[in-house]
Amino acid sequence: MSSAAPEPLSFPADLQGWLAFAADRPAERLERVAAIDARLKAESGLSADERLELWNDTEIALAEALSGAYLLSEAHPDAGVREAAEAQVQAVEALSSRRILDRELWAVFADVDSGGLDEDAARVLAHLLRDFRRGGVDLDDETRERVRALADRDTELSLTFSRNVRDGRREITVPAADLAGLPQDFLDEHPADADGRVTLTTEYTDLMPVREYAAVRETRVALISAYNDLAWPENEAVLAELLEVRAERARLLGYDDWAEYETETRMIGSGAEIPAFLSRLDAASAEAAALEYAQLEERLRRESPDAGTVTVADFWYLLSALKHEQYDVDAQLVRSYFPFHRVLPGVLEVTSRLLGLEYRRADVPTWHPDVSSYEVFRGAERIGRFHLDLHPRDGKFNHAACFPLAPGVAGRVLPEAVLLCNFSRGLLEHDEVVTFFHEFGHLVHDIVGGHQRWVRFSGVSTEWDFVEAPSQLLEEWAWDADVLRSFTADAAGDPIPADLVAKMRVADAFGRALEVRRQLGHAHVSYRLHVDRPADLQAATEAIYAATSPVQPLPGQHPYAGFGHLTGYGACYYTYQWSLVIARDLLSGFDSGLMDERTALHYRRSILEPGGSRDAKDLVEAFLGRPYSFDAYRDWLAGQDGALDTRR
Repeated sequence: MSSAAPEPLSFPADLQGWLAFAADRPAERLERVAAIDARLKAESGLSADERLELWNDTEIALAEALSGAYLLSEAHPDAGVREAAEAQVQAVEALSSRRILDRELWAVFADVDSGGLDEDAARVLAHLLRDFRRGGVDLDDETRERVRALADRDTELSLTFSRNVRDGRREITVPAADLAGLPQDFLDEHPADADGRVTLTTEYTDLMPVREYAAVRETRVALISAYNDLAWPENEAVLAELLEVRAERARLLGYDDWAEYETETRMIGSGAEIPAFLSRLDAASAEAAALEYAQLEERLRRESPDAGTVTVADFWYLLSALKHEQYDVDAQLVRSYFPFHRVLPGVLEVTSRLLGLEYRRADVPTWHPDVSSYEVFRGAERIGRFHLDLHPRDGKFNHAACFPLAPGVAGRVLPEAVLLCNFSRGLLEHDEVVTFFHEFGHLVHDIVGGHQRWVRFSGVSTEWDFVEAPSQLLEEWAWDADVLRSFTADAAGDPIPADLVAKMRVADAFGRALEVRRQLGHAHVSYRLHVDRPADLQAATEAIYAATSPVQPLPGQHPYAGFGHLTGYGACYYTYQWSLVIARDLLSGFDSGLMDERTALHYRRSILEPGGSRDAKDLVEAFLGRPYSFDAYRDWLAGQDGALDTRR
């Protein structure tokens, strides 16, 4: 790495500047790509290294254009900026599709002799030629044009799907009395109107407390029904067409289905392995899930004797009630130790100490007053910058995710990343604290791993079914009594007691198998919708969820319309459990303690710093000293170890 680190991005200070940032900056990057492509085609005497370096320049420009535009399309408060940014996302994706179908560009690299290249450059070349093949460059002209059109349509439909989810917030009203069981601070923030009714929204700040604490079943059913119908009917036709577009594109490219296309570059290796992996999880969780369900059913009948079955509207409420009654874990007491103003600096302090980093607050313009910015230092060296946008608002991405902003390249581009979350400004549920650690895991991976020579290996650019593992591992720090004691405090200023954390860990094992069944439902929906493309999306989705878990879906709902992972994760939602298998095993490497400096340094250097420069299985083996196995996951599922969460 060069001794002088590159400068971070400079953000505009007014709306006109943001409009230019959203439109003009990506357009300039696309012009840069066009000029480099012309040079690649014209200069036949370039060496292999020179060709690859120029291609790297184009990938840097495309990443800069796409990352900034995509972030603004999901986060900027002005609809005009979001619209301009979304148009540039479409333009960048379209150019990327055209380039990978360009036979002249392919010819620049097809006959390159890799013999003189170093290991990383040879890896770039192999991946690049694979991308050209997977893009369809060797197809006839008519088929190539059709593939290009389908790729553009995929982008357009995916953007529309995401926009409908982002803008699809719903509201319900309920009598104030029907909020029985909700925490007092929640009730104080939701006063009744003149008619004695309270408005609830599908934002996480309302959804998560209601589904866990609302004693009135009808309130839970009403809000979760509204949430499960997000972006419906708007996304019904969008998703149906997206599934057809992907199926045709896969077929033209020589694959049986979209799952087969997607998995070729992932750890799992083939689409057929997805149901095989899910079957393994099914067998590992079925017996325990049945036992857990019997307890949930009995608890429900105590309150609702006429209830037919436990539904997804009962799941979190019953789990919370049973954990209180059987394990002495009162979720409302737990949340009292997690005010947001303590959690934010706590996550920063814990992760900086763990990874040997320092975060310094940066006073820079951003897209919204809620956003806070930090520069990341390792010793005296600035190695990145990140931005935290952590509270809900209209027009903003309504889940929790890490968005790349600047692709880190050693000596050239300082890595930058952004967390978009939707946390309360008051007390957080412990699940939200776990989510914060999870998403921050993506962020530090992107920064620490963002110092590669080749941008395609920068940050979290690993196999997609590994990318969740480092984040799932970091969740464990949210379950450690010593870690939590360092930043929690109730209203009296006392940290969360160690014995309460111990009870939380024991209680967390209850319901774990049912939660895995719920995740299996999501994974089967993701896979089966892409492979089967059912004519009736609602009936097929409901049947999958009903067959996967004894906890039943609410009838007549359309959760697929708001299932945002169907665009980015496609047929591969299995990724979360695949990564969790690895995360459970990675945790075994911290047997000297979660804050052990030597282990943490070994982890940072083995897993995070390489980015995607090596295959994920090799990264894991470098850290563990052996290939990863299923054993730690099986033990965790049986309640024999730890508390890593599955609830993304």
